[in-house]
Amino acid sequence: MSTRTTPQQHLPGDGLRTALGIGGLIAIVLGLLIVCFPAASGAVTMQIVAALAAAYALVVGVVYLGTAVFARTIRGWARTGRVALGLLYIIGGVVMLVNLGATAAILAIFLSVTVGALWVFEGALAFATLKQSPSRAWSIVHGVVSVLAGAVLILTPLLAAVTLWLLLGVSMLVLGVVQAVRAFGMKPAA
Repeated sequence: MSTRTTPQQHLPGDGLRTALGIGGLIAIVLGLLIVCFPAASGAVTMQIVAALAAAYALVVGVVYLGTAVFARTIRGWARTGRVALGLLYIIGGVVMLVNLGATAAILAIFLSVTVGALWVFEGALAFATLKQSPSRAWSIVHGVVSVLAGAVLILTPLLAAVTLWLLLGVSMLVLGVVQAVRAFGMKPAA
């Protein structure tokens, strides 16, 4: 006796709908916080990143000191170098923690300048590979836009950091709305 079964249509489960919906709502809330309170949300976020960087420096410093003290095979300058490096990491971590606001501002500037430099190099690469490009006009446009955008980031890093932060907020808001609408528009699993 054999029974014929028909394959069931694969519909997204309620778990997926819920996850997408919650993710969308979280993105909406974060996007609204960034757009409505860009300075406060940016400062808090950068201070969290700065605190994580400081904690990393402290942990690495302790590891270097521990290696210098407890490793039996390390001698001479290798041991001295590890002690010095460990102390420098620890001092750097303490300085970052004590000056969390300044560390956050420096990290924001560093991030803007880094992205700017990457965009300048990306534009230069677009120009350097013009001969291999199937569409030279688009490669030129890409190169010009990349170099100009990179130069703006490098020359005005704080303004650029704020602009990128607002762009992130708007993107999270829009994508969160789309994701939530998509999630709640899905048919429930049968």
